[in-house]
Amino acid sequence: MYCRLILIPALALLLAACSPALNWREVPLANGELKALLPCKPDRASRKQNLATHDLDIAMAGCEAGGALYAVSVAELPAPDRALAVQVQWQANLLENMRASGASNAAYAIKGASSTFEPVRLIAAGTGPDGRVVQAQGVWFARGTRLYHAVIYAERIGADMSEPFFGGLELQ
Repeated sequence: MYCRLILIPALALLLAACSPALNWREVPLANGELKALLPCKPDRASRKQNLATHDLDIAMAGCEAGGALYAVSVAELPAPDRALAVQVQWQANLLENMRASGASNAAYAIKGASSTFEPVRLIAAGTGPDGRVVQAQGVWFARGTRLYHAVIYAERIGADMSEPFFGGLELQ
């Protein structure tokens, strides 16, 4: 009996230690046009948002794992040439919401993305709604009339978080 009382909690601790914090899975978005890797089962939502004078329908899939929030969104644009204006406003809103104290942009490659809108990657630091330090890494890319955004928010973002997430973005 005493052995069972010790063995069961020890076995539970061992199994918990073996379960990964980030359980990557493929998630289809935009009717299968985009495949993304998320580290947990995503919640899905949609909302209307005004960006660059356009009321847009934005569909999102996201989840929290390992102390980070991962999200992928797609906005239906009125025309492909509106991608840059919408992306600039979207990025400005993100930086304002996190009270960014520093940010940098760089070109980013996504196979199958539109050649008329160069994909961009953002790295930023700021504070969350609770006043705690937060980092964000995000990318925006387009195909046709769809503008995609993938982002991670966490206190600290490591390569073990960002590489599978951004590397897993694949347009079909």
